[in-house]
Amino acid sequence: MTRAFANRTQAGQSLAQALLPLKLERPVVLALPRGGIPVALEVARALDAPMDLLLVRKIGVPWQRELAVAAVVDGTRPEIVVDEEVQRSTGVERSYIEAEAQRELQEIERRRRVYLKGRAPVEVTGCTAIVVDDGIATGTTVRAALKALRRREPAHLVLAVPVAPSDTVEALAREVDRIVCLRQPEPFYAIGLHYEDFSQLDDREVLALLAADEERHHAAKR
Repeated sequence: MTRAFANRTQAGQSLAQALLPLKLERPVVLALPRGGIPVALEVARALDAPMDLLLVRKIGVPWQRELAVAAVVDGTRPEIVVDEEVQRSTGVERSYIEAEAQRELQEIERRRRVYLKGRAPVEVTGCTAIVVDDGIATGTTVRAALKALRRREPAHLVLAVPVAPSDTVEALAREVDRIVCLRQPEPFYAIGLHYEDFSQLDDREVLALLAADEERHHAAKR
């Protein structure tokens, strides 16, 4: 199987090239941690746009954690988005989802402290909010992020990813004003199979990427 992307950085550069011709007005790039950060950083550089994090956590089926039954997004009113089909087919109870949501909100708060160090979120009201991840499988986590982001009233909402299955792209297109997906392979299998290097990022690597983005902002002001 030929893999489409060498790594997340190269995927971000390719994604940026697809977004540049759209001439999006007042873009703000929002990365889904952790894997979406190196992709989003390349997009933000190319568009000369601010970058922020969109903190969301997947809630997996108890016996198959990689299968998302729901996701929770941080905010003044944390939002839980349930994948009704997965819940129906697995029989996962709502009480389990709500209990897991509370645990995942604690991890979101930890990441906010570690990654953002108290920095206020970048304003997206009236802007073009571009949500970036390294790929999408079922779309439950991304759907939750998009629903929460709509409450912040961006002028336009764009979802940009290197790879996703076509049925997920079709479903998520209803949640945004525009969707940009470079590859929609069939069969899809898993996001990591479309990368030569899909190593998981740790907090140290995330902080280094965020520091590089901060330096980009400082350099632009000099």
